[in-house]
Amino acid sequence: MIEVRNIYKKFDDTYVLNDISVHFEQGKCNMIIGRSGSGKTVLLKSIVGLLDIDQGEIWYDKFKFSHRGIKARQSIRKDMGMLFQGAALFDSLSVEENVMFPLNMLTSGTYKEKLDRVNFCLDRVRVSGVNNLFPAELSGGMKKRVAIARAIALNPKYLFCDEPNSGLDPETGIVIDNLIKELTSEFKMTTIVNSHDMNSVLEIGEKVIFIYDGCKCWEGTKEEIMHTDNKALNNFVFATTLAKQIKKES
Repeated sequence: MIEVRNIYKKFDDTYVLNDISVHFEQGKCNMIIGRSGSGKTVLLKSIVGLLDIDQGEIWYDKFKFSHRGIKARQSIRKDMGMLFQGAALFDSLSVEENVMFPLNMLTSGTYKEKLDRVNFCLDRVRVSGVNNLFPAELSGGMKKRVAIARAIALNPKYLFCDEPNSGLDPETGIVIDNLIKELTSEFKMTTIVNSHDMNSVLEIGEKVIFIYDGCKCWEGTKEEIMHTDNKALNNFVFATTLAKQIKKES
């Protein structure tokens, strides 16, 4: 379980997060949605500790994560997996070396134990046998799969995904969505996905938080989205769906 309580974040004199409180549910895909500049990326980066909040609290189960030093946060960081936008694989490392990277950083197992874990993760995301390839030799969808394998290498309790479908065609995007959903359920992770893709929301979103101008404007289930009277959310859903349709037809 991850909980944020009344958090604020500002840059210079402008608040980009304003009194946001959310409880992210364990074993489910929690979606943060909103238009560009709404604050959703800042919220995700604050939750994982890439940005420090100005006020409020962030809790991982019974551990207060906010306002702690690097050493104090280390125990929680070992339980985190991160899928970055664009996959963010190391170009100079092979697939095997990329997936093994967090294992080398944070575990003390033997090489064979680490390799077994790498192969398990690659097989789980259905890209086994590509150990010796480099990122430049992979398609966009394969890069995302390898990045997911790296994200789950440490068997995390918490999985964070920043725009996982960015740069992918709609069909591949659905495959990645379903893979994230499968892994969340299988490993009972608390998964938080930052997205502006309504297809993803309707495909895998179990709890949805809509951020608007730095505030939590709405939260609920994907089913409730279709019946909400929230004007800002309706405008976002309509605009996103229309843009998708125009792109598909062009």
